[in-house]
Amino acid sequence: MLTRPKRCLFQCQRLYSAIHQKRQQALLGGGQAKLDAQHAKGKLSARERLALLLDPDTFREYDAFVEHQCHDFDMQDQRFAGDGVVTGHGKIHGRTVFVYSQDFTVLGGSLSKTHAQKIVKIMQQAMAVRAPVIGLNDSGGARIQEGVDSLAGYADIFQNNVMASGVIPQLSVIMGPCAGGAVYSPALTDFTLMVRDTSYMFVTGPDVVKQVTNESVTQEQLGGAQTHTTLSGVVHRAYTNDMEALQGVRELLSYLPAHNRDTTPVLPCDDPLDREDPALDTMVPQDASVAYDMKEVVDRIMDRHSFYELAAAYAPNILVGFGRLSGQSVGIVANQPLISSGALDIQASVKAARFIRFCDAFGIPLVSFVDVPGFMPGTVQEHGGIIRHGAKLLYAYAEATVPKLTVITRKAYGGAYIVMSSKHLRGDYNVAWPSAEIAVMGSSGAAGIIFRNHPDKKAMEKEYRDKFATPLVAASRGYLDDIIEPRSTRRALIEQLELLKTKSLSNPWKKHGSIPL
Repeated sequence: MLTRPKRCLFQCQRLYSAIHQKRQQALLGGGQAKLDAQHAKGKLSARERLALLLDPDTFREYDAFVEHQCHDFDMQDQRFAGDGVVTGHGKIHGRTVFVYSQDFTVLGGSLSKTHAQKIVKIMQQAMAVRAPVIGLNDSGGARIQEGVDSLAGYADIFQNNVMASGVIPQLSVIMGPCAGGAVYSPALTDFTLMVRDTSYMFVTGPDVVKQVTNESVTQEQLGGAQTHTTLSGVVHRAYTNDMEALQGVRELLSYLPAHNRDTTPVLPCDDPLDREDPALDTMVPQDASVAYDMKEVVDRIMDRHSFYELAAAYAPNILVGFGRLSGQSVGIVANQPLISSGALDIQASVKAARFIRFCDAFGIPLVSFVDVPGFMPGTVQEHGGIIRHGAKLLYAYAEATVPKLTVITRKAYGGAYIVMSSKHLRGDYNVAWPSAEIAVMGSSGAAGIIFRNHPDKKAMEKEYRDKFATPLVAASRGYLDDIIEPRSTRRALIEQLELLKTKSLSNPWKKHGSIPL
C-alpha cells in the first residue's frame, strides 16, 4: 500500500504525463499526415511560421489546451488542442508583438467560437500593453457546424480590429485560403501581405461566382496575389514563399512604432547626413515632356537601401512607402512621372490617402516629392468619382499634424499642386528645385486660353513660361520656404526633421471628421 507522499507523487506524475501528452498533441496540430500535406503544398506549419517570424526563443503561447465545445454533427469526436490557431506573444527586433497563426491542418483552420476567442484575447492584451498585432491567415473560413457562433466570432474580431485601428499597428499575412467573412479582418488592418500561388482572398468563391453570374474564373484569377497587388489594391506586397513573407513582416515592422504614442524607430546610420549627390542636379530633364524615375530620386535622398515601397504595382503613378533619413523612419509619398506623367487618378488618390492617414495616426513624418501635372482627365475618372476620391487625398494631407516636408522637383499644376502637401495645407517645410514649375496649368494650355486670339501664340507661351513656370513666383509669395540645389536635398530634409521633432499641433476637438468616403 502506497504512503500518502508516494500516492501524491504518483498522482502528480500522472498529471504531468497527461499535460505533456496534451501539449504534444497541440504541437502536432492535425497530425503528422496533415503536416506532411501542408509541406507538400510548399507551405510551412502554423508553428514553423511563428518560429521564423519571431526572435529565437521569445514565443510564449496562450491557450494551447483550448478545445471547441460544439457537440452538433459529431463534432465532439473532432477535438484538437488549440482548436486550429496558435496564439501568444514574442519579440521582433527585441520589441514585443502579439501574434496568431491559423493552423490549416486542424479542421482546415476553420474559425469556431473558441478559435475566435483566442484571437480576441491576444488582440485585447496587445491593446492593454500597446504592442502590434500580427495575424498569419490560413483558414477555410467559418466552421459551418457551429452556425451563428462562428459568425459571432468573426464579428468580435472585426470589432477589436476597429478599436485597435490607429492605436497599435495591425499586420495581416495571407498564407493560405482566406474567404467569405474572413477577408474583412485583413481589410481592416493596416497592411496586408500575401504569398504567391499558395494563398487567395475573396468574398465569394469561383463556384458561387459561376452560379450567380455564369462567369468561369479560377481561385488565382479571382483572388490571388497578382489580382490583389495589381487590380484591387487590397494587398500591399506579395512574396514568393512563406519564408520571404515572414522576413518581409520583420522588415516592415522595423519602420513602425509600437503604438500611437511611441516614438518612431531610429536605427544606427552610417550614411552621412550631409551627403550630397551631384547626379540629382541633372535628374530632371530640361524637356518637361520627358519622364524620369522618381523612385531613383527617392533612393538617392533616403538612407542607402532604406526605401520599403508598398503597393508598387497598384496605382504605380504614385509611390508610397517607408524610408529613413539619418536612421529615422519617414513616410514617403511621391508622384511617378514614368506612369501617366505622374497625374493623380482615383486609385492613386485612395492609395496615397490611406497611407498618409496611417503615418499621421502613428506619428511618422511625411516626406512628399511632387511632380504632378494635375488630376487625370476623362469620362472614366469623372464618372468614377475623381472629385470624391481626390478629396480623400486632400483631406488626408490637410488633417495630418505630423511633420510634413515637401520637395517640388518639376511640375506642380492646378488643384494637384494644392493637394500634394502644399504650404497651404499646413506644410512645415516646402521647397522646390530650380526645375520646378508651379502654376494653374502648363504654359501651353495657359497661353492657349489667355492668348487665344493672339497672332503669335508661341511667343506668348514663352512669355508665360518665363514669368510663371518657375518657382520664383511662389517663393516670392511665401508659398515656398526655399529653392534648393537638388544635390543638397538630403541634408535639408534631415535638418528640418531634427527641428520638427518637438512640433506640437492639434486639430479642433471632434468625435471624428467626415472624410468623403
